[in-house]
Amino acid sequence: MFTLRILIVEDDSVSALLLQRALEKNAHQIIGIADTGEKALEILDENGADIVMMDINLAGELDGIKTTEIINEKFDIPVVYLSASSDADTLNKVVGTNPSAYVIKPFNIRELNMVIELAIFKDRKEKELQKLNNELEEKVKQRTAELYEANKELTKALEKEREINELKSRIVLNVSHGFKTPLTSILSSAQLLQIYAEKDHPFKQKISKHAFKIENSVRALNNLLTSVLFFGKADENKLEFKPKKVFMGAFVKELLDTVKAGIENEVTIKAELGNLPKTITTDPELVYQVLENLLSNAVKYSKEGKEVDFSISIENGRLVSTISDQGIGIPKSEQGKLFDRFFRAGNVGIVEGSGLGLSIVKKCLEVLQGEISFESEAGKGTTFRVGIPVK
Repeated sequence: MFTLRILIVEDDSVSALLLQRALEKNAHQIIGIADTGEKALEILDENGADIVMMDINLAGELDGIKTTEIINEKFDIPVVYLSASSDADTLNKVVGTNPSAYVIKPFNIRELNMVIELAIFKDRKEKELQKLNNELEEKVKQRTAELYEANKELTKALEKEREINELKSRIVLNVSHGFKTPLTSILSSAQLLQIYAEKDHPFKQKISKHAFKIENSVRALNNLLTSVLFFGKADENKLEFKPKKVFMGAFVKELLDTVKAGIENEVTIKAELGNLPKTITTDPELVYQVLENLLSNAVKYSKEGKEVDFSISIENGRLVSTISDQGIGIPKSEQGKLFDRFFRAGNVGIVEGSGLGLSIVKKCLEVLQGEISFESEAGKGTTFRVGIPVK
């Protein structure tokens, strides 16, 4: 049992004396005995106490309950109530003051000591808990301030990144547009060389061969620049759905002519045109990007002399197309990355490419609200299926 400094507040002098003797017998120090609430507050102002033994029914303006409320607010000392009554009204009155304990008179010494120990234990635990709560609140405030500062720095960094991306996009677009004009001139010159080579000339065969190489190289560069410009628009959120009337016959013819003009490996395209109306309404540029990239890839990665199957039709308000080749296929372990920008499968070998084609297809289909699926096996070929809503 530890020694406590105790204030007794009791207006019955006999009860106060008995309580004093009982407490002193257990080595506690009595700092004073007060018979009124006012006197109890005076003693506490002058002397510190560990606990107050408080009679509920005190004479004067301050009864035990009001005095306890002041002690709770001003001194934060545990209070044990003393009362000869245990009726419901009395208990209801004391509950609001959050007493540390309640002792019914007459009390026995053993019970009294146990109540005091529990009251002190409860008070200490409550204060420890309050201290922990205060520390936690302080840590939360500190962490909130740190997060606020971190968020400010992150916002600045994101704004800087946005500015850099905008600058990068502007540079890419400007440089790409700058390449367009000279490439067009080179392409025209190469085509003229081929025309001149048709006439009698001692170097006719060489002129035709090199003109063909120049033309194909320019087309490859032009396609790369078109891809760069496409992603420049996409990264700036300028890729929009612009529907218009499309004449299907002319659209499919231009698509096939463009892809066939770039064939270098003796691959043939077997086209199957299904139920096609004269016109549909969609975004022709985005649809063209989807089909041209898929068909060109099928041709490029096909084995020498093989055939690519291309079908297109309108089914239930959707443009449905299947492109199937007998080419190198896509390794199963790499199929999850197929639509990533700049991704190229490990088995492409010396076949040139930018790795942008399928990512362009995916981006266009997102704008068109279409979908794509594929089946592929390394060494056996790949089949793509595309569905695009049209009107």
